[in-house]
Amino acid sequence: MNEAKAVAFGNLYAGIAHDAADERFDTLVARGGVQVERIVSTGQASPPGFWYDDARDEWVVLLTGAATLEFEDAGEPPRRLLPGDYVRIPAHCRHRVAWTDPTVPSVWLAVYFG
Repeated sequence: MNEAKAVAFGNLYAGIAHDAADERFDTLVARGGVQVERIVSTGQASPPGFWYDDARDEWVVLLTGAATLEFEDAGEPPRRLLPGDYVRIPAHCRHRVAWTDPTVPSVWLAVYFG
């Protein structure tokens, strides 16, 4: 069977270590300039002074846990995210993860495009 047409199954909550020392990033799909990634945070935050600055647009939804995002642009206040909250971050909008819940994994689904 052609790999591009193969059916693929998985579970977004499988393989989560609740006490992982590092965030986990798993690419689920990457095709035609679009990438879908599962991110699992277990209390991690971006290092002080570090900003994500991606050349692609990003759409991200928090599925479990809780987190706070900060944006370098002073016009955007820090935003607390709870399950079901999503955000579209334009390309080169510098942002960081200020906090994630250390008591329960924060599972994100991120879609990069553009």
